[in-house]
Amino acid sequence: MALKLSFGLLALATFASAANFRRVACPDGVHTATNEACCVFHSLADHLQTITFNFTCGEDAHEALRLTFHDAIGFSFMNEALGGGADGSIMIFEDTELMDPANNGVDDAIDNLRPLLTMFDISAGDLIQFAGAVAVSNCPGAPKLEFMAGRPNATHPAALGLVPKPEDPVDMIFARMEDAGFSPTELVGLLASHSIARSDTLIDNRQAVPFDSTPFTFDTQIFLEVLLAGQESQTLPAAAGEVAAQVPNPLVAQGEMRLQSDFAIAHSTESNCFWQSLVNDQNNMMIHFHDAMAKLAVVGQDTSKMIDCSEAIPEPVPPVAKPATFPAGTGPELLQLSCTENIPFPSLATDPGQATTIPECPDGDINLNDCPS
Repeated sequence: MALKLSFGLLALATFASAANFRRVACPDGVHTATNEACCVFHSLADHLQTITFNFTCGEDAHEALRLTFHDAIGFSFMNEALGGGADGSIMIFEDTELMDPANNGVDDAIDNLRPLLTMFDISAGDLIQFAGAVAVSNCPGAPKLEFMAGRPNATHPAALGLVPKPEDPVDMIFARMEDAGFSPTELVGLLASHSIARSDTLIDNRQAVPFDSTPFTFDTQIFLEVLLAGQESQTLPAAAGEVAAQVPNPLVAQGEMRLQSDFAIAHSTESNCFWQSLVNDQNNMMIHFHDAMAKLAVVGQDTSKMIDCSEAIPEPVPPVAKPATFPAGTGPELLQLSCTENIPFPSLATDPGQATTIPECPDGDINLNDCPS
């Protein structure tokens, strides 16, 4: 009798589980979803991939990912009246928030995404966070990010001065991030995004200046290359007022720049050992980026009122399966390590040949070395 009861309970549990995963047909006649509210995001993902990002980890994808941070970090636990976090305020109140110098350059992403608000029944906050999650799925090695839907539109702009700048002192950056709910370790997790980041505003007469030698691959090169010491002369000509935003780096001749903030965080006692631990640890980098982004995407939001539509995020492009390497022309003799804990540094090979210029790849380029294909 006990055996029959056991099987009966198992059958009931199986039925309940199947009911929980029953999918509904979406109005577009193409997709199904576990929740009808997610249908719009399946359609939006199709549009973003085919029209906006062209399935590449190119400039439009990079800028969309950057916008997620600049919108969400406008929040303060010390004074919640200053901003609403991940609520789309940077798009709704663009004229106000783009007065903040820290937001220089995000207007391209806003202009690129704004028309979708009239094409899809979504809020600006949902659009920004969803587009960023879809964008990074095109970058080899990135994790699949979560997406919670249901952000109401912002009713006021975030206060100016809440977005950290690359020239800010590291203690100021940590304090600002702590006020928004992030530890130094979580900040380092977010900075994995710099593995595919480039600057359009910090260098004089130059756009798409990369922060590492593989700007179209979500890999750990950023964590290695920031630790390579540069000489005083190894900086790029800075845009007006941006001299303090960079520090010397040995790959400047190849077109790379190094953010002062990345360098400072890599050597702060609050974060240096964790930074070093991510060198050549793709899986650990992916985990910490995923978790930090999941937190960033709902800053200031009541998640109990939101719906998990992560299913609409495309499956990401797998890692390239290439370990971190010293770029040609560099080597372990350039390592500048500050972690005093007993963490062995990985043994890494050096790329063969002479140092070469990092390719500048516009969206749509195909079959170019280190460019999206």
